Amino acid sequence: MTAPDPDGLLAEQLLRLTRRVHRIQKRHLEHRDLGITPAQSRLLRTLAHYGSPPRMADLAERLEVVPRAVTTLVDGLEAAGKVRRVPDPANRRVIRIELTGDGRAALRELRGARRSAAEEILAPLTDEQRAVLGGLLDTLIDGPGADTGEGRRTA
Repeated sequence: MTAPDPDGLLAEQLLRLTRRVHRIQKRHLEHRDLGITPAQSRLLRTLAHYGSPPRMADLAERLEVVPRAVTTLVDGLEAAGKVRRVPDPANRRVIRIELTGDGRAALRELRGARRSAAEEILAPLTDEQRAVLGGLLDTLIDGPGADTGEGRRTA
């Protein structure tokens, strides 16, 4: 008989939690009736982090997907009026992607949906447990030897 594998159990728990987070976030998105998929939501959030409109290739790199996947996402978001393609002022052959007013409004709704989902997921935890979990997650996200990141999270 083999001994239980605690790392295997932890890995399975993390995968199950990730799936649960995804399901709950998707449900919260659907309740807000934004007509935005989780992948489109991720693209909008990524787009919001740029100081100026990025190229599609920049988005693909940041999202770690192939450029074709970004084209499909942008097509859908553009049809919904959330983003628009604009020519690069320095090189008109280059197309950049920018948020529209509707896109910024959708982003605010998305943030609200994510907060609601996080509240639902974290509801069973005490404030102390949340603080411990936050520290553990920072360690896992940053990897060994990274700065402790005290005060960095903005949850």
